[in-house]
Amino acid sequence: MIEAQGLTRSFGRRRAVTQLDLCVRPGEIVGLLGPNGAGKTTSVRMLAGLLAPDAGFARIGGHDVQRRPQAARCALGYLPEGAPLYGEMSVLAFLLFVARARGLRRAVLEQRLQELVHALELEPLLARTVATLSKGQRRRVALAQAVLHDPPALILDEPGDGLDAGQQAGVRALLRRLARDRAILVCTQQLEEVPRLCDRVAILAYGRLVAEDTPAGLAARSRYRGAVSFQAPAAGPVRAALGLLPEVDTVETDGVSGRITVLPKPGRELLPRVQALLASYHVLPRALELEGGRIEDVFRSLTAAPGGEDAP
Repeated sequence: MIEAQGLTRSFGRRRAVTQLDLCVRPGEIVGLLGPNGAGKTTSVRMLAGLLAPDAGFARIGGHDVQRRPQAARCALGYLPEGAPLYGEMSVLAFLLFVARARGLRRAVLEQRLQELVHALELEPLLARTVATLSKGQRRRVALAQAVLHDPPALILDEPGDGLDAGQQAGVRALLRRLARDRAILVCTQQLEEVPRLCDRVAILAYGRLVAEDTPAGLAARSRYRGAVSFQAPAAGPVRAALGLLPEVDTVETDGVSGRITVLPKPGRELLPRVQALLASYHVLPRALELEGGRIEDVFRSLTAAPGGEDAP
């Protein structure tokens, strides 16, 4: 379990995190989201025992991070953003070094290495020095060292940073397998990954927890919930007619793709009316979709500054 109660930290006069309460249970992946400057990095550094809080406490696997730091660190796999690696070592030598530092027995190490090399596609990289790897390759090696000792808790800061779509899918599958009996906290700004990866989401803004919900629950708060979007050629007259429907709040057009999105008034159902109007204009829409809501829309709303500007 990963647990924070009342975690608070200031840097001089600036309050970075205020009264953070968070719990990640075994068997779930929780996403920690927030714009730059929201307090995510400070929060995870306190949880990992790298930064002492001014108030509150953190526990990893039931161990108080400040009172029992060694036990807490043994129970934790930590992947910081931009994780430093030893550039002069080969990938295999680096992972063996981490294994020795973690006290892994040879029989356990061999099995763990085989699993991680396969899951993270590290086989072609084992003989290469870390300094010669790309950003995405280094990220996979850094993730391997975080989970090598099979910890019951994982804190991962941007685990998909630098990975292509296929590699992200592989990491996602690995984390879902690991989460069956582990507590995993993932910090990310890749909002499109959240519904595919996370069971719950916690959103920080200005150092405070402003929302905690499932991805579906967050999407349900979106003004795009129940919206209808589609693409159609020569849709100018249709767009104007859609704006006159009593169920419609606004009609948006993507300036790049030309995709039209029709947003409903609260509590109104749009799809049948939109389909009927399109048929009356003899328009055959492409990729027509009834939207369940957009997490990025809710994220922007929750983290916006009081004056309407995005949080720093």
